[in-house]
Amino acid sequence: MATPHIKAERGDFADTVLMPGDPLRARYIAETFLEDARCVNEVRNMYGYTGTYKGREISVMGHGMGIPSVSIYAKELITDYDVKSLIRVGSCGAVRDDVAVRDVVIGQGACTDSGVNRTRFLGNDFAAIADFELTRHAVDAAAAQGVSVKVGNIFSADLFYDPRPEMVELLRRYGIVGVEMEAAGLYGVAAEFGARAATICTVSDHIVKGDSLSSDQRATTFDEMMTIALDSVLRDDAARGAGA
Repeated sequence: MATPHIKAERGDFADTVLMPGDPLRARYIAETFLEDARCVNEVRNMYGYTGTYKGREISVMGHGMGIPSVSIYAKELITDYDVKSLIRVGSCGAVRDDVAVRDVVIGQGACTDSGVNRTRFLGNDFAAIADFELTRHAVDAAAAQGVSVKVGNIFSADLFYDPRPEMVELLRRYGIVGVEMEAAGLYGVAAEFGARAATICTVSDHIVKGDSLSSDQRATTFDEMMTIALDSVLRDDAARGAGA
């Protein structure tokens, strides 16, 4: 079977998929963290892989940049490949003084200037929030690794180069912990089609201070984020099994 954007067979994807924006990062995650990883999608070079992490089958697939792109891949993974949980792992910018580069941010909710969720929610405001259990287990996985995380509202922007300078101060005033471009769309798709979603990001730059990570620093720090996401899946499995 295939969709317009994914060429894979039913069963090629695990029930949980980690989703970075960059398809090459998806390849890196598969090659670095998964055992017996196999490529299950190459359409448009949006690579998808399935392998095992500590014996647990997990998939990883890129989602591209922006809410329209992540919405396409998330929808097809859920409705055509029976994916139940999607965890975005990516980068974000910071605006608050107490959030620094290298910090790990977990998006409990996602504000946005995009209109996609109002469109799917018949013109009404939709509270784009992460799945509580996925979020809690990500926080617990980080704590077990000794990593302090910032949990709160993130902002999913439609424009990377925003012409509105006043937006930065607005985001600071409302306590936004990270600025990225996909989470609000991912949360909307998950809600519409009955899946679970969460977002874990590494702060790669500070929009106000001008600080940013080098390419080497990004590689090291992003690895920390990946292990948090992967271990959170194991914790989620254990909790759901205990509650069954």
